[in-house]
Amino acid sequence: MNDIIFAGKHFLTYNVSRHQHKSWELIYCTDKCGTFIFDHMTIPYGVGDIVVIPNDTPHENRSLNGFMNYHLNIDNATLPFHDPVLIRDDGNESILHLFSDAYYLFHSENEGKLGLLSAYGELIVRHMAAGWATHPQNRATDTISRSIVENYADASYEVDQVLKEMPYSYDYLCRMFKQDMGMTPHRYLTNQRLRAAADMLCTGSHTNISEVALLCGFRDPLYFSRLFKKKFAVSPSTYYRQKLLEHQNQDLDSDSQKIILPD
Repeated sequence: MNDIIFAGKHFLTYNVSRHQHKSWELIYCTDKCGTFIFDHMTIPYGVGDIVVIPNDTPHENRSLNGFMNYHLNIDNATLPFHDPVLIRDDGNESILHLFSDAYYLFHSENEGKLGLLSAYGELIVRHMAAGWATHPQNRATDTISRSIVENYADASYEVDQVLKEMPYSYDYLCRMFKQDMGMTPHRYLTNQRLRAAADMLCTGSHTNISEVALLCGFRDPLYFSRLFKKKFAVSPSTYYRQKLLEHQNQDLDSDSQKIILPD
């Protein structure tokens, strides 16, 4: 259990297309930021964040400005959760050092690396479990973010109501959420809606701006357009045309070369 069966590294990458693994995947962001997209949730991440993805979970990784990371695949990981989670490294970058060491060990000619990789896998998994268990605020943040992800398309959804129903003070939850996610719950909700709108425009599944706005939880198309332009620096219609041209001219998908350990 907890054996590292693959260790990879992304240099500057903009998109890793939808895929899944039979093993758990742990991704440590070393530079810039991006968003993991799952069937029922998204996880924005930045430098020092580790995204933990259970086996057989379809996902893709997107970034407007590119990202860099280490990524490990761990067989039969003994982790205490069933859905993707985000965990932050400590101030000493303890987990980063483990990921880095595991990566270079995996690609080394060390004759004893199978046993060492197993030991590194055990240590990394223990760090992940401890980091989650010792930070109960992650659970409250998870509850709020899940509610947002599940309801963002509903224009009548109010995140304030969710906060008021939880057994913590409103201000405390807002501070906790911002500490964990890098933004307020209200900004997170807006970003979810804008990201969903961008995805619709990017794929061409919907091109009517008023329809896209409504499907993503915005009652007012003009307000949606102003927020969209503020976030993406172009109007929704211009964004659609740009993405259409990109898809016609080039494929930005990239992934690192995978090396499989011999049995």
